[in-house]
Amino acid sequence: MGVKLIDLSQEIYQGMPVFPPHQKTMIFRNMTHEESIEQMGFPFCTNNLIISEHGPTHSDAVFEYDPNGQTIDEMPLDYFYGPAICLDVSHMSPDGYITPNDLEQALQKSQQVLERGDIVLLYTGHYNRSYGTEEWLHRHAGLNYDGAKWLAEKGVVNIGIDTPAIDNPKDTKFSGHLVCQEYGLTNTENLANLNEVSGKRFLYFGLPLKIRKGTGSPVRAVAVFNE
Repeated sequence: MGVKLIDLSQEIYQGMPVFPPHQKTMIFRNMTHEESIEQMGFPFCTNNLIISEHGPTHSDAVFEYDPNGQTIDEMPLDYFYGPAICLDVSHMSPDGYITPNDLEQALQKSQQVLERGDIVLLYTGHYNRSYGTEEWLHRHAGLNYDGAKWLAEKGVVNIGIDTPAIDNPKDTKFSGHLVCQEYGLTNTENLANLNEVSGKRFLYFGLPLKIRKGTGSPVRAVAVFNE
């Protein structure tokens, strides 16, 4: 039996779009091949990175939105690895809110069954339509409170989405994050290529860096299919 991997992660590069309150991504040369040959006698080339925990494709620690919650290094890896399904809500307006009815319809359309402990990714189509445009950070669909609560009460441990946040940018209550706070859940934002896994069940990997007392971490999100 073969294994197929689908990369669900955004590229990390200097100048990439980052949510305004966060540190912009900076990548610069630490040592060139020529400098290393001179200093060490072998051509090592290395870069330095300055990056937000919440800049590229990343998962949030519960501590980010709950002062009493676990930091990223304290959270069980079960939040970031396990069975997953991707629900297609790409028909929704970028100004819309994802409701329980939208999720139920998407689940029915997928012909999948949502199990406790699942990771659920939401394919809004925003990455495919808007990445690199002015609308990317400021205009996209997001969960309303009841939609996020519907997922939480189904036993979902990680809510992923192909937008900069699980909340609609107009939502000043940050409803998706509020539910994650109330239920002790993580969420994974800035996913990519969800059109390739929409409506399917697969094994998801999105392991965070072991950042001491981290509020979140970049992840390399991957869908794994047995073929």
